[in-house]
Amino acid sequence: MAVPRASATFDAPTDLRAQYRIRSDVLAGRSPEQQPRPIVRASWDRSRTLGLTPDGVPPTPPVTASEVEAQRSASALRPMIDQLAAVLHGAVDSAGMLLAVTSADARILWRAGPAPMRKYADELGMVPGATWAEGNVGTNGIGTALVEGKPVGIHQAEHYAEGHLPWSCAAAPIRDPLTGEQVGAVDLSYRSAAVNPLALPHVVMAAQLAEAQLRQRYHESAERLRTHAAPMLARLGGPAIAVTRDGICAASVGTEPPARLTLPSDIKPGSVWLPGIGTVIAEPVPDGWLLRLPDDESDDEPTTVVRLDLTASPAIVQITGQSGSWSHTLSPRHSEIMLSLALHAGGRSASELADDLFADPARTVTVRAEMSRLRRTLGGLLDAMPYRISEHVRADAALPDDPQMLLPGSSAPIVVRTRADLADAATDADSPAGRHRAY
Repeated sequence: MAVPRASATFDAPTDLRAQYRIRSDVLAGRSPEQQPRPIVRASWDRSRTLGLTPDGVPPTPPVTASEVEAQRSASALRPMIDQLAAVLHGAVDSAGMLLAVTSADARILWRAGPAPMRKYADELGMVPGATWAEGNVGTNGIGTALVEGKPVGIHQAEHYAEGHLPWSCAAAPIRDPLTGEQVGAVDLSYRSAAVNPLALPHVVMAAQLAEAQLRQRYHESAERLRTHAAPMLARLGGPAIAVTRDGICAASVGTEPPARLTLPSDIKPGSVWLPGIGTVIAEPVPDGWLLRLPDDESDDEPTTVVRLDLTASPAIVQITGQSGSWSHTLSPRHSEIMLSLALHAGGRSASELADDLFADPARTVTVRAEMSRLRRTLGGLLDAMPYRISEHVRADAALPDDPQMLLPGSSAPIVVRTRADLADAATDADSPAGRHRAY
């Protein structure tokens, strides 16, 4: 979805004394000698309506560092942060600006800039985890750009909060090219009495780059899915559609699907009702789902089987459905996570997984980041809150005959305990527990 960009310039009053008089008169309820820009006046009015005072403290304090890291892991912008920083490197370093990239609700997730600018920003409260929405800090580039849905520059006395008056800023919202929804914003802030004419064009360019990267990721995901799904579709005797996790129709057989389907946010393997399509049978495949029209002659819903093979090195997870099978090679860390989930059908909280992996329940940030990456691969096979293998699939695990060959390079507590359990079980020659377990 293409969204027109506003002009990357803004005309703030050049007379700073006049700027401050205008602000003082409007916020005091007097008639100003000159009206502020309409976008600024509208933002001031919103800020006042929301109950903010120019000298007030933001009602919402910054969130914790662990929450910031969790939101970074979940952000669609995470894969492109380094590229955005590289594109804006000149403006950030040479011009002495502060770069901030936020979530869709204006929370600062990433920040970069020269040490003096970071120090000033710390004093202002413009730190990772802080919410820079209009409803929290009043008129500013980030919050106002997200409200207006277009690039915005705010210069010194155009800010609502008195603490922001030494600053100027320019921000542009970043939109998901598929849905048109805002996924965040990119902002450049600086302390100068003069408007920097390059700030707004730079953030517009950065936002366009981020949107292009998102579009490319959608394309690559559809291409990968098309490659994986092609042999499965060829084997089917009825109509089916391969869709990415975002609902993009990558391939089909026996039907003409729309370009995109709206998938339930909690889609699971099995029967799913979709608008415009009806009831389908969903099977997880790499980068998405295979959607089959059910066989009217059968009342039995096909089962998806997940098999964790820990006898292989590296470990493998194999997924088998009625339309075929596919496998994914696990990293050592993801192998440890899958072992824990296989052993705990009821699921594990982030702190429990942290204890399983590191003997430290506090390392939840690392766990959430790893689970985010693992779920991007295995999709609907894994649930969250708590983390678990979906109850909609049948799961089992193949374990090595020799306990010491279970993930031999791992010292994770869950692996150490399982080796001990296997060794105990192996003392009973008639017990198969040391060779194979079903969950």
